Amino acid sequence: METYSNYVAGEWKAAASGKTRDIINPATQEIVGKSPVSSLEDLDEAVQAASEARIEWSRLSGAARGDYLYKAANIIEERLNDIATTMTKEMGKTLPEAKGETARGVAILRYYAGEGMRKVGDVIPSTDSEAFMFTKRVPLGVVGIITPWNFPVAIPIWKMAPALIYGNTVVIKPASETAITAAKVIECFHDAGLPKGVVNMMTGSGSVIGEGIVNHQGINGISFTGSDVVGKGIAKGAVERGAKFQLEMGGKNPVIIASDADLDKAVEGTISGAFRSTGQKCTATSRVLVHSSIKQAFTDKLISALQDIKIGNGLEEGIWMGPCSSKAQMDTVLSYIEKGKSEGAKLIYGGNRLEGSAYNQGFYVEPTIFDEVDSGMQIAQEEIFGPVIALISFNDIEEAFNLANDTPFGLSASIYTENIGAMLKFIDQVDAGLVRINAETAGVELQAPFGGMKQSSSHSREQGEAAIEFYTSIKTVFVKG
Repeated sequence: METYSNYVAGEWKAAASGKTRDIINPATQEIVGKSPVSSLEDLDEAVQAASEARIEWSRLSGAARGDYLYKAANIIEERLNDIATTMTKEMGKTLPEAKGETARGVAILRYYAGEGMRKVGDVIPSTDSEAFMFTKRVPLGVVGIITPWNFPVAIPIWKMAPALIYGNTVVIKPASETAITAAKVIECFHDAGLPKGVVNMMTGSGSVIGEGIVNHQGINGISFTGSDVVGKGIAKGAVERGAKFQLEMGGKNPVIIASDADLDKAVEGTISGAFRSTGQKCTATSRVLVHSSIKQAFTDKLISALQDIKIGNGLEEGIWMGPCSSKAQMDTVLSYIEKGKSEGAKLIYGGNRLEGSAYNQGFYVEPTIFDEVDSGMQIAQEEIFGPVIALISFNDIEEAFNLANDTPFGLSASIYTENIGAMLKFIDQVDAGLVRINAETAGVELQAPFGGMKQSSSHSREQGEAAIEFYTSIKTVFVKG
């Protein structure tokens, strides 16, 4: 059993109350470790440390800040197996997926380390011939980061890395369910020699530490990934006190299977997009829009391919899909399955909690397929965040695009087709921040902007060069001799 503390001003500290919470392995219900239950008193100390560190940190050159990120990346790479194993124990995703995510965190750090050598402004011609005018990007100051449990390495790093390279200091609240994984990542930053107070980690409840970050006058910007309900509350709190905010929230992501689709590729992409990570991705495939002429053939291939999926403890060899991340998440998924039945959708595959000696101690739900789904049903409108998909028929491609847009969300979408015209219409007509052609809905490359439309985001973008837009402000400079 492992116990980690908060990380404040370069030191590991227990919460002032001394309280901790157990972290449960969702595959076995064994206690993985304990994390602090922090208070606003603890948060104040972290924000103070970040505030005191921000001036000296911002005065370093971008290259110097980048050196620290390179060092942290190298240390994470050395500890990849340990971090990935901890991740699997805490939230259940398979070990290969956890290793891949950790490796992605290393790549993100190296990418942003290089950003320290890129331009941070532009020269602008002045109407005064004797003047020199230019812009420069300046850091926000102290940034509060609130991250979810489903990507406990990649998401914290893709927020922290740009925040740091552009000269901000950080107070991060990771999800309590994956606090040990987060602590092991922060430990790598510590061992990379970052100055005290540049990175601070605080664990605790969203109602205390999360809201505390939103309302704290010492925090200049807030970056959040999580549910749309919580995100809207963060937006209100940030606006009230004039803090900059960035929100990445839910999705109800469609894949369109056109009449000319390669069915084998479409089935492979649908299964991967919907059921990897047990469907616990904001970009996971949730709605499968299938042309009526090929629906039966597609469905038969889909069900046949699902027979080969091996479900179990993500630490075991050959496991393809692990458990839901917690009992609460499992109960949510099962409740949506019951809603689907009560709404009149036809359950054609799965739909149960898995039972038997290999599953009784874990929070396992079968891959689940509903057919004859109407777009207005709850299972077609609300984010389930689990291994459940809804099949919806269409008769022409314009109807498919309308169905794809028929939700409050707009994060990702994909289409399988060989028709160039359909591809181009899909790109233009579907309201999603990430659109993919002949590929699954899930997945984004670290150097590309990532974010959603409608209620999936605050319309800002993360990752790639786009990250500078949130983590800096533009200062216009006018110089006259």
